[in-house]
Amino acid sequence: MATPDFIRTLRASAGHQLLWLPGVTALVFDDEGRVLLNRRADTRRWSVLGGIPDPGEQPAACAVREVYEETAVRCVAERVVLVQALEPVTYENGDTCQYMDITFRCRAVGGEARVNDDESLDVAWFDVDALPELNEFGLHRIKQALSDTPTWFDPTASG
Repeated sequence: MATPDFIRTLRASAGHQLLWLPGVTALVFDDEGRVLLNRRADTRRWSVLGGIPDPGEQPAACAVREVYEETAVRCVAERVVLVQALEPVTYENGDTCQYMDITFRCRAVGGEARVNDDESLDVAWFDVDALPELNEFGLHRIKQALSDTPTWFDPTASG
């Protein structure tokens, strides 16, 4: 994921210290029930789509924007699937971030899936019973998006 300019500005004064940031994941399904994935340029692995909202940008609008920027697919956000604080991540340059991920189930409404930026090596639709190797992050989110259960959150957080 490319680093947004506003985070570069924050890093200029914050250094490598932990930044608490919003994150958005978009699970896009087509009319055939296939899910859209990208093979990331940085890890070379298949992944769900996502990114960081710009300041003032609504999370659902970010999901739609990120999908288009990365894949040229137009979509609409249909519902929130999951809300989760993730574990902190330390990048190779020493920057540390922790993300609050909001995952949306989205429906494709147009465009042809293709690599549309420099963050992806490949973009493709997959049948949910024939997914490429994905990490637990992606698998859990796809499972939640396919269920009719309410929005997932960590139940240990309730008192």
